[in-house]
This record gives sequence, structure tokens and C-alpha cells, in this order.
Amino acid sequence: MSENDLLGNSRKIPLGFTFSFPLKQEGLNKARLVTWTKGFTSSGVEGEDVVQLLHEAIQRKGNLNVECVAVINDTVGALMSCAHDDQNCHIGLIIGTGSNTCYMEKLNRVELWDGDNEQPQQVIINTECGAFGDNGCIDFLRTNFDEDIDAESLNPGKQKYEKMISGMYMGEIARRYIEKLASKKLLFKGEISETLKTPNKFYTKYISEIEDKENTEESNFQKTRQVLDEIGIDNVTLEDCRIVQHVCQLVSSRSAYLVSSGIACLINRINRSEVTVAVDGSVYRYHPKFQDLMVEKISQLINNGLKFKLMLSNDGSGKGAALVAAVAWRLKHQGGN
Repeated sequence: MSENDLLGNSRKIPLGFTFSFPLKQEGLNKARLVTWTKGFTSSGVEGEDVVQLLHEAIQRKGNLNVECVAVINDTVGALMSCAHDDQNCHIGLIIGTGSNTCYMEKLNRVELWDGDNEQPQQVIINTECGAFGDNGCIDFLRTNFDEDIDAESLNPGKQKYEKMISGMYMGEIARRYIEKLASKKLLFKGEISETLKTPNKFYTKYISEIEDKENTEESNFQKTRQVLDEIGIDNVTLEDCRIVQHVCQLVSSRSAYLVSSGIACLINRINRSEVTVAVDGSVYRYHPKFQDLMVEKISQLINNGLKFKLMLSNDGSGKGAALVAAVAWRLKHQGGN
């Protein structure tokens, strides 16, 4: 705002606020935090209206004439950003540090809807699918490592699905498998570095680097060797590199297939002949095979006759929130609802 000479401006500046945590939406610009996720925590926020807290913080600055007119989830931002360019966009997906989806639903299918029933007869549903399985329904899919990571997290028993698929946890899942194989002398001749022993020190970005299409036996697994060198392991064999790459492939393909199963369910529920899925997040953007894995699995799971495409959302959190705020501000000053 300083760069654009908006500080101390007498004209109120409308703001779209992207808040990437579970909210109970009580209005376009009123929403209460249900619970922190993705390893975040801060006292005094859960159960509170995050827009009100933001306004109070803005007022403490004193020279910001800003009004938050809309608060949205980042999945909604991704959907809105892509829907601006593609009217077939009915699903938003984030697969990065955390994971979540939203989709367009008909009002007559929303049992909890208590708003107006005027046109359009649709509403965006934020599924908070990261919490899928918190009732135990996916426990049969979870490994001992999944259970250990969950138990050691800041929110044990919650966000079980997210902990199996998102960027915050993929690297740690791979680290535990690699460490176990090394402890059984199936890798690195039993050598286990201090870094490999340390939780959360095998980053998810390492998985993307190890699975790079150019990181092959012909290249002597150069990128795998670089990663292993970073975590204190050298003198590795070709077989070590093959096994490490295989572990990473298993972790990432499981993530992509689980994400895809949720998206396929939504495509089948929407039941439109063509649906575009807006996607954003670091895992989708930077993993070299994630998109291909998703296309493969979704194609297998959707009903016959349905078509889909995945569309990368560019700055969905910013552009999507701005679009919603712009429309809300225009309607407010035109006397609309």
C-alpha cells in the first residue's frame, strides 16, 4: 500500500482475505476458525471471527483504511481464479503443504444450507477433505509410519487423510522408510547419518528431485546422490539409488492416487459432461510426475462418458480473493445482496 500511495487514503480499500484453515462461514465476510491444521497453532483464535480479528489488527496500524469484504478458503480462490477463464471449472484443489478441495453444488442437495434460495441455485462447498478419515474409515489404508507421524503431530487423530498425501508429510514418510531399510542393512550398508535419524529433515522437495525425469541410471542418479550427500550419506551404490528412488515413487504415487480418488468422487457427483479442476499447491507444481499420475487415476475412476481436465491456478489465493472482493464491493455499492 505504501508503494501505491494508499496509506492514509480517505477512500476505503476493499480487501479479499484468503484464510487457508477450516472455517464456519457465517457470511461473506464473517467466518470463525474451527481448528488449526498443517502444524499451525496460535492461542485465542479458534472459535473467533477471523475477519474481526483482522479488522482489529488493521485498526491498530492506524493508517490503513481497509475493509475486508470477503473471506475465502484457498481452494475457493483457486476455483474462482480458473473459473474466470474457464466456465467449466467446478472443482478447486490444493495439494501443497496441506490439502483440500471445494466444488460447486446444487442448493437442493445441501442439507445444511440455511441461506437464500434465489438464483443461482448453486453454492461452493468447502469439503475440508483433509479431515477425511478422522472417524477411522481409512485406517485400513494407514501404515505404521502414518500412525506414528499422526501420534507425534500437533493434532493427533485429526487430518488423517492430509497426513497421508500433503507436502508437509510426504518427505517424513519417505525418511522413515529409508531409515528403516538402512537399519536392516538393506541400504547404505547399514549407515544411518544423524540427519537421516532426525524427523522432518528429509524434505518433500527431495522426492521431486529424486523423481526428476533426468535422474536415471544413465545419469548415475546424480540428483539422488546430491540429496543423499546433503543428508550426510556418501559412497552409495547404484542399488542404493534405485531403492531410494523406488521409495520416493511409492510415497508420491500413493499421494497422487489418494488425491485422485477424492477428485473422481466429486466429478461423478457433479455429473457434468465436462469438468475443469483448478489445481494449485507446491506438490502439484513441482513434482515432475504428479499431474500425470492424477490424470491416469482419475481417468480410471470416473463414470463412463465424463470428461475432465486439470488446470493450474496461477495465484489463486490472490486473484481468486480479489475477484470475489471486487464483485462483493460492486454489489454492496449497487444495493445488491
